[in-house]
Amino acid sequence: MTRETLQQAYNEIKDQVHRTPVLQSRLLNDKAKAALFFKCENFQKMGAFKMRGALHAIQKLNKEQKQKGVLTHSSGNFAQALSLAAKNLGVRAHIVMPDNAPQVKKEAVSSYDGNIYFSQSSANAREQKSEELLRQFGYSFIHPSNDIHVILGNATAAIELLEEIPDLDILITPVGGGGLIAGTALAGHFFGKTSIKIMGAEPKNVDDAYRSLQLGSIQKNNNTATIADGLRTHLGDVNFPIIQEYVSLILRVEEKDILSAMQLVWERMKIVIEPSSAVAVAAVLQHQEHFKNKKVGIIISGGNVDLSALPF
Repeated sequence: MTRETLQQAYNEIKDQVHRTPVLQSRLLNDKAKAALFFKCENFQKMGAFKMRGALHAIQKLNKEQKQKGVLTHSSGNFAQALSLAAKNLGVRAHIVMPDNAPQVKKEAVSSYDGNIYFSQSSANAREQKSEELLRQFGYSFIHPSNDIHVILGNATAAIELLEEIPDLDILITPVGGGGLIAGTALAGHFFGKTSIKIMGAEPKNVDDAYRSLQLGSIQKNNNTATIADGLRTHLGDVNFPIIQEYVSLILRVEEKDILSAMQLVWERMKIVIEPSSAVAVAAVLQHQEHFKNKKVGIIISGGNVDLSALPF
């Protein structure tokens, strides 16, 4: 992996994504006792950073693969991202979704012309259904987070942030499947200053990445009891080695602090962020010993919230 590899990924997708704004809040700076720079991927196409990785992964396919179509399994943001990215590139997207996925998410995927196949809600059921479809139709499978081209696409958000604020001391992201933090870590290493630290944040209830980094092997969760629905997945064999090499720390936060951070950003910054994004904000506010008097970049991963079921 080189700086040129990441730069090429950015050049390949920059004309097809929004260059999202970097915002600040004096009140949040005071609360954190740090200078915070929010990279607002909630303003990205389809409302999340995942558009970047989806676009890049589809672009790396050959002509025959594009003609056959792409497949993923997701009930959330990547289902929407792959559907919209594929539509924009003239490729057919097929999405395996659990049959109990919220109606609003099903409708979002359909609005981007994604072709939905339903499965039972377990991870095994989704994977089994995906394998059946791959054998039957020859689609190209694109994993939401454990795919190097998705990771490189995700890295472009942090590349943009570091172009604007090159002297950041710390970059922090929420951690779910590991695709965002792995891409951010690569961007920080190749585009940030030498002393930059990459950190992750996750709910204490689903702290598989924290345990994985501590134990040196990929850990999984026994439950999914967190408001941060986008962070209930676990790391993969492609992104974990990158995380091991470049991420210095993963911080854990309580559910009440996630909710408090989400509400604070909504009220004070007047922007919509989803609970998963609030996890990183909560980590900065609750673990100030790591951030005090530092310049901190926070990747706001997305803003896709069911407005009929707000948690506050």
